[in-house]
Formats: sequence, C-alpha cells, structure tokens
Amino acid sequence: MLTYLFPKRFSLLKAFVLLFISLSFLVRLTFFIWGFSEVDAHLGAIIKTFITGLFYDVGTLSIFMMPFLLYLFIFPKKWYGSLVDRAITWFGFFIAILIIYFSFFGEFTFWDEFQRRFNFIAVDYLIYTYEVVKNINESYPLPLLLGTLISLVALTLFISFKRKVFHATFKNETTFKQRAFATLPWVAICVFFSFFITNAQAEWSKNRYNNEISKAGIYSFFAAFRNNELAFSEFYSTMPETEAFANVKNQYLPFKVEFTHPNKNEIYRTVHTLDTTIVALKPNVIFICIESLSGKYLNSLGNDENITPVLDSLANHSLFFNNLYATGTRTVRGMEAITLSIPPTPGRSIVKRSNNTGLFTIGEVFKNQGYDRNFFYGGDGYFDNMNTFFGGNGFNIIDRGRGFLLDEAITVKRTNIEDDEVTFENAWGVCDEDIYNKVLKEADIAHESGKPFFDFVMTTSNHKPFTYPEGKIDIPSGTGRNGAVKYTDFAIGAFLKEAQKKPWFANTVFVIMSDHCASSAGKWELDVANYHIPAFIYNLQNKPPAKINTLCSQIDVFPTLFSTLGWNYESNLFGMDILKMRPQDERAFIGNYRKLGYLKDNKVMVLGDGETVNFYDWNALDNSLKNTTMDESFKKLAISNYQVADELYHNGGLQLKSLKE
Repeated sequence: MLTYLFPKRFSLLKAFVLLFISLSFLVRLTFFIWGFSEVDAHLGAIIKTFITGLFYDVGTLSIFMMPFLLYLFIFPKKWYGSLVDRAITWFGFFIAILIIYFSFFGEFTFWDEFQRRFNFIAVDYLIYTYEVVKNINESYPLPLLLGTLISLVALTLFISFKRKVFHATFKNETTFKQRAFATLPWVAICVFFSFFITNAQAEWSKNRYNNEISKAGIYSFFAAFRNNELAFSEFYSTMPETEAFANVKNQYLPFKVEFTHPNKNEIYRTVHTLDTTIVALKPNVIFICIESLSGKYLNSLGNDENITPVLDSLANHSLFFNNLYATGTRTVRGMEAITLSIPPTPGRSIVKRSNNTGLFTIGEVFKNQGYDRNFFYGGDGYFDNMNTFFGGNGFNIIDRGRGFLLDEAITVKRTNIEDDEVTFENAWGVCDEDIYNKVLKEADIAHESGKPFFDFVMTTSNHKPFTYPEGKIDIPSGTGRNGAVKYTDFAIGAFLKEAQKKPWFANTVFVIMSDHCASSAGKWELDVANYHIPAFIYNLQNKPPAKINTLCSQIDVFPTLFSTLGWNYESNLFGMDILKMRPQDERAFIGNYRKLGYLKDNKVMVLGDGETVNFYDWNALDNSLKNTTMDESFKKLAISNYQVADELYHNGGLQLKSLKE
C-alpha cells in the first residue's frame, strides 16, 4: 500500500511525513510527561489523546505539504532531475523542515509560558517581533537554540541525501497515473479538514491538558489566525435581544440609576450616588496596573513566602478587595475590562480590534469631572495596539517610544521616556522604578497646573525574563517569578514612599490591581482560581480601611471608586459599586478567547463556541469543577451579559457618538 501512496517520485514526501509524525509524537509525549500531574492518565484517556493527536497531525500534513504535493503531481516526467527540479525540491524541503523544527521549538517556549498549544497569542506575537525576539533572547540561550535548529536542519538534509532519498525522487519512472493515485488521498484529507474539522473538535475531554496535547501546534496556529474574533450570535447560545438587554438592565435597578433611553437596547444611564451625605471629591487618581500578579503571591491571600510585604501592609490600610477576579488571561484583556468595564467578548480583546477608538471608557467619566488623563507604559505602546486604544480614547501617552507614530487621527500629547530617565530596561520596557519616577515627575508638573489628573500606569517587571536592577531585593535578577514579584512589590513601596513627600499626595487616591494572573492554565475548562487577583483603593480620605469579601470583577473597581467619591455621572459601564452590592448582586466574569465564564455563589456557567453551556459546582478548596443540574435563571443571566457586551461592540453601542445621538 505504501508503494501506491508513496511511489518513488514521492520519496522525499514520504521522508517528510515520517519526520513530521515522529517529531510531533515526541513533542506530544514531552508535553504529556511535562504535565503529568495535571493530565488524565487513565489508559483509555492516554490512547485517545495520542490517537486524536495523530488524526490532527495527518490533517496538518495534508494542508502543510499541499504545495509540494501539487508540484510533484504536475511536474512533467521528462524533466525529473533537471536543474529546475533539483533547485525547487532542495529549496522546498529545506524550507519545510526549517519551519517544522522552528515551530516545534516554538511550541516548547509557548507551552512553558501558557501550558497551551499555539493560539491567537502566538498569532499576535508575529506582529511584535522586536519584543518577542528580545524576550526569548533574554529568557533562553538563543544562540544555543539557533545553533541546535540549524544543526538539526543540516543533519536532516545530510541523512536524507546519504539515504538517497533525493536520488529516488529525481531518478524514477513514476507515471502520471501513479502520481494521481498518490495525490488524491491527500487532497481528500485536506478538503475534509478544511471544511469539516475544527480545532475545537480536539477538545474531547473535561481535562484541558489532554485536549491541548491532543492538538497539533501548526494546525492550532492557523485555526487561531482564522478565528481571532468570534461573533457571539453565530457561535454561542443566545436569547432574544430585547430579553437579554432587559436582564442586564434589571441588574442595575437596586442602584440609583436613570436610563437615558429606557426603551432602547442600550445600557447608557446616569448613576447617582446612593449616599446623599457624601460631598463629591475630586482627588488625583493614580491607577497601577500590575503585570501578572496572581492573588496567590500575597500573604494576605494565603501565601507564606513573604514576597509582597508592601502590598500585604497596604491590605490593612486600604479598601482591599480579596474576592475579585480578572476577566481574562492577557494584559489587553485586563485593560479592556478596566477601561471599558465590560465582560470579555469572544476572540481577541477590543483593545486589539478595529473600531476601538472613540469609545465610552472610564476616561470619559474622568474627563467629564474635569480631569486630565494619561497612559504610562514602560515599553513602546505600539505593542498590542495600546497607544492606538488609549490615545484614540483621549489619553495622553507617556511611553518608551522607538519612533512609531500615533495614528494621524489621534491628537493627544505623546511624551517619551528619555534615555537619561532609564536605569534598567529589558525586552518589555523600563523597570518599574523608572516608570514610577516618570509618573512622579509628570504628577509634579500636573500639580502645578491645578487640574486633577488620572494616570493609568502599566508595569512590566513581573514578566518573563523576570529581570530587574540588582541589589534591590534579596533574590537575584532573572532567577524566576518570585524575584520579579518581590521586586514589583519593592518598587511600589519605593514609589509610595516618594509620593508621600509630594504636596499632591494628600489629595491623591491610588488604585492598585493586576491585569491578570501569572498563569490561567489548569485542567478545567476555566480554572477559576487562576483568575483571582488582588485590588486596593488606597489613601481615600472619606473611607476607613476595610477588607471587602464581596465576589466581584475587574469591571467593578472604578464604578466603585466613582461612587465612593460621591460622583453623579453618565455611564455605559457594566460594572457596579462593590460596596453597595447585595449578596444576590455578586458575580464575576472570567474567560479566555473562546470560553466565557459566569461565577456566582460557587457555581460557574461556561459558555462555549459550539453553543455549549456547561454548569458546574466550583470547590474552592481544591479548585475543582463538578457538573451540576442546569439552573435556567443562572443561564439566562450569563448569556444576557455576554450577549449584550458583544452586541454593544458590534452595533456601535460602545461609541460615544452613538450614545450622544
């Protein structure tokens, strides 16, 4: 049979197939061993994991090798072995094996960071090659990796040549009929995978690790490239639009709100403070968005390693929200949740999408209260589209620019972090101390103007390669996450110590919150514990410190602050005042780019892109999910919030100009 599928003209193709299948098996086996403590290791699950993997490997091969397959099919027999044939074949084989070795190497680094096969994050990384390549170089021995890659390619070419695979490809009498017989099965498989198989079908297990190991990296990459934005209405369970909006609006009735257009499918409203004794305050607000700070790193949330002494101290001198969850797994998803105060929508973050400027954000609330708005980032804000998003929504930009200009339509001010302001820098930007020093400098200037300011500060030090200035803490730079967390904590302490010396400190509120956890990976559809993050509101003059146990989400922090300051304001935000939530109001939104979770009362509803709806009991003690009887009212609330969020984005309901009409 192999003779018919791989006649001599197809000898090199057969060698490539065997190489790809063997390497893919080794990668899959490595991931299985790597995650052995998390995978379902029963015999049946092991067999299904590897059989499913082989199925996707064959599908990947059918698509990946199609150009060379068609070349072998159509190239005339009389020109076998000609100079043109040899040049094309050698070059094509070289490129093919270079790609598969590179992709398999890339999968190891990606798995190390995310415990997943390639997804839309890998697609995004293709755009930001400077940061990614520099990060890889600082995190791994890049010369050794490149040397190994080149050596493997050279070795493969040498072995193929010595085993006379090229000779068999060029010196044969394979007929057109034989070539057609060998080509058609692969074409059929390619068509079948292209039209009838999705990457989601590899997710046969309740164990996320088994599902990820079952996939093929290259196939997953192109699946993510094709599906980085999913229309909720097409892929998820829905309900009548009017009913969904009514359900969402009803959530705000316990709060003192007035809908601008009560009969329209929108949530635009006026929010009135519930406490009429509060005199509206307008302090400066500095928001510190900490990169990848999971709640589990704080002693005040159960850790015992003492790597966050500053934040643990702040927990006793702030409004400390200890039951708060991030909406997603990436910085841009956290930025979306915080600025737009919106549940996550399927696919990539709105920060990365088109039509992401001129939106109603928390910045609009600050603007209407008379504030200047500034976005600080220690790297170049072109990364992940941050400058376009923040600049296009009215924030001045302060970043470490390398010459990338803002869109001509964006008229905000841009300030560079100059070389003489930098003491330490890695792939992702300047160290946290440097960005905070820039914040202090700009705050001094703003204070002189007499106008209140809102600063959104995005840190970078708690990110691989985990490097920071030496001598600041007792953990050497570049040795791991714990050191980066401790340096992050140290830098916040140093910043607050300097801020306390400033004349503007007494009239400044500091909001501190993580963008997402250090890792969202786990064995479940959504690993709830890996969305738990800390949040603080520090230096409020009208509220005593308190630990807030209310279940809530990133989207609720700034609506809570606005209420605490006694503001009446126009709102298009989903978030609610955490301090005024009744037990029945409590909920949190968690998700990744395909799974959308609604957490309430230790129960989790997970909406999937195959119109799946799974309902679980969540055991916080061992972070496990157990299927439970469907609750229809719970289901309606979950679907309503996500459906309305997606609808508002797609129909322009997040746009300022639409809301003002």
